[in-house]
Amino acid sequence: MDSNELSLSKVANQHARVLSGMRPTGRLHLGHYHGVLKNWVELQHEYPCFFFIADWHALTTHYDNPSIIPGSVWDMVIDWLAAGVNPNEATLFVQSRVPEHAELHLLLSMITPLGWLERVPSYKDQQEKLKEKDLATYGFLGYPLLQSADIMLYKAGLVPVGEDQVAHVELTREVARRFNHIYGKEADFGDKAETAAKKMGKKNARLYARYRKEWQERGDEEALAAARALLEGQQNITVSDRDRLFGYLEGSGKVILPEPQPLLTRASKMPGLDGQKMSKSYGNTISLRADPDEVSQQMRTMPTDPARVRRNDPGDPSKCPVWQFHEVYSDKQVCDWVQEGCRSASIGCVDCKQPVIDAVVNELQPMRERAAEFESDPDVVRTIINEGCEAAREVAYDTMTEVREVMSLEAIR
Repeated sequence: MDSNELSLSKVANQHARVLSGMRPTGRLHLGHYHGVLKNWVELQHEYPCFFFIADWHALTTHYDNPSIIPGSVWDMVIDWLAAGVNPNEATLFVQSRVPEHAELHLLLSMITPLGWLERVPSYKDQQEKLKEKDLATYGFLGYPLLQSADIMLYKAGLVPVGEDQVAHVELTREVARRFNHIYGKEADFGDKAETAAKKMGKKNARLYARYRKEWQERGDEEALAAARALLEGQQNITVSDRDRLFGYLEGSGKVILPEPQPLLTRASKMPGLDGQKMSKSYGNTISLRADPDEVSQQMRTMPTDPARVRRNDPGDPSKCPVWQFHEVYSDKQVCDWVQEGCRSASIGCVDCKQPVIDAVVNELQPMRERAAEFESDPDVVRTIINEGCEAAREVAYDTMTEVREVMSLEAIR
């Protein structure tokens, strides 16, 4: 391949949509920032990103107290914006404002075997963790399929998830594969694909045919990637023709709902104030809008190594939650100072905490200031969400038009 052809593989990144969402749980904390939002801020510069507030997902566990959701949605949007998620770079919207999510979920439920949902690892795990709630509902059983609908509605190619969520993306891939197998069979599919290839022009049609042959005959992964990039970069063919050519490339029928790939994110090392995972349910969080005095008070009262009863008792940083904060915020010089000072009792616990207090305060300051600006101008926030919902609905409408057509639902409209 020449340099121009190889560069096509880079084009694919520019066209692969990223889809991710968060359940509205109120104001966000440092765990959310380090675990999700920092990654979103990076991704929005690399891919077309769709980030949504999953308010319907919140109902799967809070159906008996939905009144907390609207305020939580508002707080979450402000925290996203304060953390650097840019509405000029990404599409921000509310799930329930795009009813096509529910429609696609319903239609996918018609073809999804019950056993696929029952075997999702988090289904029984969450029931065990949330014993106090009645989760023997279809909504809770079906929430992974609603997640699949969320992803496929935007034909997202990449879904940022942690290791524990990969099973959800795999379910989405299985459902997409089954949907395409059932509804992607067209009469004269090969002839229609060849006709679609010609619409790309002679040179691109020849390239596509060559890449397809190299992939199907020799399993050449580079040829497959180059062919996908070539198709993504075409501006003179319809979405339907592009999907048809994707299916022809990979030896299947028409690809109506593409199979997404998990985009593994780095596990957050952000601990809670007590050393456990930072979580509201543990009461160990630091809010993204916490002021300096609040941060200082919270961190000065953090538990430390139990062995350090008196100031001159030596300690072990590995047994102290404060050390976990140093691992996130402190450079090597400070970490070495903590290790030596704690073990020799040459520094006290208050001394040890001060550098991380300063670091957390400095990290939160710009976020707190931006949040205050958005809080003081709610119309700006409403406009951002309204425009995001409108943009999301346009994409969702196109997908559902195609889905209804292949399921023979458009004919009765």
